[in-house]
Amino acid sequence: MDILPAIDLKDGKAVRLTKGLMDSAKIYSDEPWTLVKKFEEMGAEWVHLVDLNGAFAGEPKNLEQIIKICQNCNVKLELGGGIRDEETIKKMLDIGIDRIILGSIAVKDSQFVKDMASKYPIAVGIDAIDGYVAVEGWGEVSSMKATDLAREFANAGVEAIICTDISKDGMLCGVNVEFTEEIAKASGIDTIASGGVKDIT
Repeated sequence: MDILPAIDLKDGKAVRLTKGLMDSAKIYSDEPWTLVKKFEEMGAEWVHLVDLNGAFAGEPKNLEQIIKICQNCNVKLELGGGIRDEETIKKMLDIGIDRIILGSIAVKDSQFVKDMASKYPIAVGIDAIDGYVAVEGWGEVSSMKATDLAREFANAGVEAIICTDISKDGMLCGVNVEFTEEIAKASGIDTIASGGVKDIT
């Protein structure tokens, strides 16, 4: 089993949200790179980063902290949150990010994601409430079913799908296994379960 520790970035700090609510942010560190370093020392091969401000703004907003993480840590890094054009993808890869997570843009322009996956290391983030895809930093729920979106990227060159049941995120209540399996079957792509992880089961 591969474990990807996750760090959410908000206002330059490492935080945890409950069910994706921005005003629920619990601050864990003013220097997020130090947490990434701890995960590295624990043996993590990948760390999952989300720019929460960027997810709402539509462009990266915690760039200073992202650069510090890249400069000070030796794990592989995947980053999502507000990355919606090729220029930003290239910029993030140039500063040291290893894989880009595309979320909201995957709903709005699936062809763009497929085009980017043919050139760059891309993962698709599928975040859902009651089985329907949430976008714009989870601020909106679309009319698209998560499984339909997953199916859209079968055989598209996407490296992985990261699926989150928002109702479990930050709750330490266990992942939604059934939802994760549905996404994996629909896409045929390596699928990372996110949200609610509490133990080895």
